[in-house]
Amino acid sequence: MIPSPGDPRDASRLGLVESARHLAAGDVTSRQLVEASLARASRVAGTVNPFRVLLSGEALRAADAADERLAAGEAAPLLGVPVVVKDDTDVEGQMTPFGCAGDFPVKSTDSFIVRLLRQAGAVIIAKSNTPELGLYPWTEGLAFGVTRNPWNLSHSAGGSSGGSAAAVASGVVAGALGSDGAGSVRIPASWCNLVGVKPQRGRLSTWPESEAWTGITSPGPLTRSVVDAAMLLDVLSVNHADDRHRPPAPSRSFVSWASDAPRALRVALALRPPWVSAPVSLDPQVEKAVRGVAERLAGLGHRVEEMSPRYGPMGIPFLVRAAVGGWEWLGNVPDWSQLDPRTLASARSGRRLAGWPLQASRRLEVPFAALVGRIFERFDVVITPVTATGPPKVGAADGMGHLKTQRFMAASCPYAWPWNYLGWPAMSIPAGFVEGGLPVGAQLVGPANTDGLLISLAAQLEAAAPWEAVADPTANAADAVGQPGLAVPFGRRG
Repeated sequence: MIPSPGDPRDASRLGLVESARHLAAGDVTSRQLVEASLARASRVAGTVNPFRVLLSGEALRAADAADERLAAGEAAPLLGVPVVVKDDTDVEGQMTPFGCAGDFPVKSTDSFIVRLLRQAGAVIIAKSNTPELGLYPWTEGLAFGVTRNPWNLSHSAGGSSGGSAAAVASGVVAGALGSDGAGSVRIPASWCNLVGVKPQRGRLSTWPESEAWTGITSPGPLTRSVVDAAMLLDVLSVNHADDRHRPPAPSRSFVSWASDAPRALRVALALRPPWVSAPVSLDPQVEKAVRGVAERLAGLGHRVEEMSPRYGPMGIPFLVRAAVGGWEWLGNVPDWSQLDPRTLASARSGRRLAGWPLQASRRLEVPFAALVGRIFERFDVVITPVTATGPPKVGAADGMGHLKTQRFMAASCPYAWPWNYLGWPAMSIPAGFVEGGLPVGAQLVGPANTDGLLISLAAQLEAAAPWEAVADPTANAADAVGQPGLAVPFGRRG
């Protein structure tokens, strides 16, 4: 049974912070919240398809344990709250196939980030879909099918954290974990009307890997509100002893940043994309939406000026690190014959780059950081589009060869990857809707270790113009697949 609007069990309208508050007050039990999330997960399974595996039994057992702790007066930030993690994340007793088909080994331990979630009391109800090795900005694969956009089932939810984004956008949970190596949190956040954060490199642990994907990938939260993303960052901003990257500890909690409006900031509106391997044409509707966010910033007292960073040929060393990361992860796949040929071609491209080209790519990060960082001598924050287009149709890349697929991705998503190479924080916030009822986002970027400032600015924008609507992917679901514009807004969180 799906709870009625206003019911504290209704995770589609409650955020993480609100759910935790209701649980602590005894207004609802963790079992009720988890049962409601599982019921909604079943409801959207045949339309949105967010999950690789639903962990119903162990989630209900964890919920009962959380209720016992709550009854005993225990407190923890997420005690009893349901969440989702991405299919690239180790969960004890489950495989980590990262979107691939095949018989992968079952993991004997949780990743450190899952351990932190459990310590905070969160109940993990599912592992979410992701494309093979997370290589694509859509979530479609031979192993699991298609994950669709809850706002319009004819279109992609984005990728590679598309399953996590779709789960949050369709109201199954209020928060989920993704990972971001070239926009893989921010792109689906943008296309699903969510907040998505790629924190400073090393802010969130990647253990059991000392770094993820040669250091360009970071875990990050996907939520419907800024304060919920801030809460997840607070819970997860702990380093494992073996993490290669260990940024300075935050000066204060990210939730406190979300409650404080920033001072008047200097903001650069950067519409020119960095160089990529394909011509880029910024969709006028996307540009209009991002300019609208810039205008709201100006209305809030910030000084906004149109200016883009100098990126130089940074795409070359970035591609080296991305290719080597793919080649290294390919070693975990038991049966390469079950991969999409494009995945295999991408991953194999890193085979000869793992020596001196990778080391050169690492060394070049310093001069490129100096080049791009010049814009932060004049500005505090840069705002860009997250993507050049709205969400593509499901299957838009079907039948394309490897090189054509790469060019299609580069033309659609040219704005996110520089901040992975540099390791600096970046986040996607909802910017509005384009034709077909499809969301698009704006990207906020700062220099190193300015995660809190970005959270503060995003929270100010949210307070001025809330974006809390949730999609209902079951509306006209029988007709929606293959037809544009039939998934409609579902309501607001209470």
